[in-house]
Amino acid sequence: MSSAVRRIIWWVFTGSRGGPNRARLVVAVKERPMNANQIAENLSMDYKTVRHHLSVLVKNHMLIPVGDGYGAMYFISPELEQNYDEFTKIWERLGPK
Repeated sequence: MSSAVRRIIWWVFTGSRGGPNRARLVVAVKERPMNANQIAENLSMDYKTVRHHLSVLVKNHMLIPVGDGYGAMYFISPELEQNYDEFTKIWERLGPK
């Protein structure tokens, strides 16, 4: 894994208060690709909050949207897929107990 990808994973998931929610989104999308509304319902989160976290995750190449607008489905990006073990290690170490 490149050190740049590792740094991005650390920053996205541990560098701010939103990290735990972003990690929850990633885990949910890894299990089953969903659109923003489905994610909000599945995780009992506010829709606008989900949209914000999705934006951060897409911007940092952790998720990719397929489709347009509100119906876009989110999938794990190839970068995160290749480094999912690192994400898992970080999440197990720092995520909710």
